[in-house]
Amino acid sequence: MLRSDEEDASELKIGDDFLKAKCLMNSEVAILLEHRCDQMKHMSGDSTTQLPQVLEKSLQYVKRFSRFTNQGSVKQVREVLSRYQLAEFELAVIGNLCPENVEEAKSVVPSLKTKGRGHDDEAIERLLNDLLMIKKFE
Repeated sequence: MLRSDEEDASELKIGDDFLKAKCLMNSEVAILLEHRCDQMKHMSGDSTTQLPQVLEKSLQYVKRFSRFTNQGSVKQVREVLSRYQLAEFELAVIGNLCPENVEEAKSVVPSLKTKGRGHDDEAIERLLNDLLMIKKFE
């Protein structure tokens, strides 16, 4: 049984640190890491410069799991999802996983079910359709 002060992501009880934290989608991390790799290669003056392995592996990972690759699309996804007043971690999860339907969205982000947040099934469906349109035209 949960005490009332325990954290519970399904009810957005995730602690002040997480509520205030800026969460990034894998697609955003990929853009940042690519930029950092380019900077490091440019600063070395040698395009064949070996990058730190952790940087290369991290970049490979986020690229593999990124749903959006175009920088404009990534920006558009954040803007669209921000309109729905999602918590940062909700935005990141939905942007990373791109659920295909309302039930799947509620399953991966249980806090969407919380009453009084304005996330009824129709709003979630609109959000998912907005993401689908961005993906189609990427």
